[in-house]
Amino acid sequence: MINANKTMSLAIMSGKGGVGKTNLSLNLSYALNTGGNSLLLMDCDLGLANLDVLLGISPESNMQDLFISGAKPSDIVIPIEKGKKFDILPAASGVPELVDMDEDMQEMLFSKLTDLVGKYQFLVLDLGAGINGTVISFAAMTQMRIVVITPEPTSLTDSYALIKVLHSQHNVSDFNIIVNQATNAKDAKSTFDRLNMACEKFLNIKLNNMGFVRYDPSVTEAVRRQIPFIKFAPKSDASRDILNIAVKIQRIRMDNMSKLSERPVIKKFPTLAD
Repeated sequence: MINANKTMSLAIMSGKGGVGKTNLSLNLSYALNTGGNSLLLMDCDLGLANLDVLLGISPESNMQDLFISGAKPSDIVIPIEKGKKFDILPAASGVPELVDMDEDMQEMLFSKLTDLVGKYQFLVLDLGAGINGTVISFAAMTQMRIVVITPEPTSLTDSYALIKVLHSQHNVSDFNIIVNQATNAKDAKSTFDRLNMACEKFLNIKLNNMGFVRYDPSVTEAVRRQIPFIKFAPKSDASRDILNIAVKIQRIRMDNMSKLSERPVIKKFPTLAD
């Protein structure tokens, strides 16, 4: 499997679709790269890939080519910010074989990416929504997990289900939460507290509040224009919020360098909390 001593793997996921997970994955990656970190963003929504849509690009190759045509990862990776080492690995849409990867395919995928991912300080996986088997496996193999939620009751219910499955099936107990589309800090705290109380009561695990991103009209406009909102409106509330979260994640990586050096980037249960 992958073995690099400076790369931190981060899975970004959600219990349900429509919470802005992919948009946050993209903009958080931009924020981390702005902080001077080299980063590879993998579109791991293997059934409904849309990172390329948010960026307004049309990749000639994607992850499917690693299996079908024998393409090299370097042939597929697309530089997003030239000179800043911020790259994207696009996925394919509507390919059932990739949606439900078995363990052999997962092993093959990450073995092909071994040399590539070790060149970055961050590996960010934008996972599909829900509790699909591939989503659960990928989330369990990363060193850090972020669950994106919104104040909607359905988001909290589905996120609890996602956390419960990872905890019960893979013994994962460390989860970081980002509240998206919050009205204000009070709204965000209330949303986090509701999910955290349920997890403490029924799963006996305590969640980590990573922060929140306020509802911001500039986000919608940026999506429409296919420009990351952190570039479209760098001084907006949402951009300031995402930068605050990026600083926290960068600090976590620096504080855990010794642990990172002792474990692969991707492996069964290599949590930083261990």
